[in-house]
Amino acid sequence: MRGSDGRSEGLFSYVSCEARVPADHPLRPIRSIVDEALEVLSSEFEGLYASVGRPSIAPEKLLRALLLQAFYSIRSERQLMEQLDYNLLFRWFVGLSMDAPIWDVSVFTKNRERLLDGEVAAKFLGAVVSQARVRKLLSDEHFSVDGTLIEAWASMKSFRPKDGSGEPPGAGRNGERRFHGEKRSNETHASTTDPEAKLYRKGDGQAAKLAFMGHVLMENRNGLAVAARLTEASGTAERAAALTLVDDHRPARGRITLGADKAYDVVDFIEALRARRVTPHVTIDGHLTKTGKRRKTAVDRRTTRHAGYAVSLRVRKRIEEIFGWIKTTANLRKTRHRGRARVGWMFTLAVAAYNLVRIPKLRTT
Repeated sequence: MRGSDGRSEGLFSYVSCEARVPADHPLRPIRSIVDEALEVLSSEFEGLYASVGRPSIAPEKLLRALLLQAFYSIRSERQLMEQLDYNLLFRWFVGLSMDAPIWDVSVFTKNRERLLDGEVAAKFLGAVVSQARVRKLLSDEHFSVDGTLIEAWASMKSFRPKDGSGEPPGAGRNGERRFHGEKRSNETHASTTDPEAKLYRKGDGQAAKLAFMGHVLMENRNGLAVAARLTEASGTAERAAALTLVDDHRPARGRITLGADKAYDVVDFIEALRARRVTPHVTIDGHLTKTGKRRKTAVDRRTTRHAGYAVSLRVRKRIEEIFGWIKTTANLRKTRHRGRARVGWMFTLAVAAYNLVRIPKLRTT
């Protein structure tokens, strides 16, 4: 018998969002990890809000909503609010009832800005990896580090001389600007859209872009990120950030190893690692120089003779999986935000989101 196509709308609903979400849904174990991390940060949230006044959006709900934006590749916060309005799965994860009103987009954005001052994203990532069930998955001896470009929310037309000279773009929504043959550098030019973005070229033959540089410290056992950082894009940013990440997040005692690609094969960097009791498992940069001689590497037989060196070179490539996920799924190939502080906050939260997706899978294997 054919069913009826009529609408069946009851006056009341007695089914909660909790009942609508299957018991084996992938978001359930993620929600458990997130709630435990947010409980640790509760005291941090208290210091960011006044004790009196009108209640704002709960920071716990705000962070859960931003994590959903990364999990499900939602392009904008306006679309995120739209999804929260009718998606029962999203309402359940954030902690909203079926009848709870959805926040205005501008109100949501202003409340998100409040969390920038407290470096909540970095603390949230730390709270996730410090949980007892997560620490069992981490190595405390072997790590890898790498950096990637995060394209800025600014066009090349906005990269203009700092002294105010130069031809402005033509009239219209996407006016033309002739800059061919013009000598441009970060010393003389800056973006009028995002002045903190820097012009950078990743390698020979590649186009220069206005970008920031994101850095991740990964443990080598399961490829989870233990720390993240965003800096200006420059030729020395990767090595400087690597030392900072090691200083801030290495175990208190014992020697560790640090895997990295050939961009880190620099004498000063290798010596700085050895001074910190870090064994440099760095890929050897042995390219031919302009004179035809093989470049002298800073990595010697003290390191390469051990079997663990080859293992680190193989495992460290897994850090590209983190960058690939945050650029494709979390939509950070080209950021939607301006300013290093804001872009860095979103980058760190995206790294934490990657961990949250991976951890339940690792715990079931």
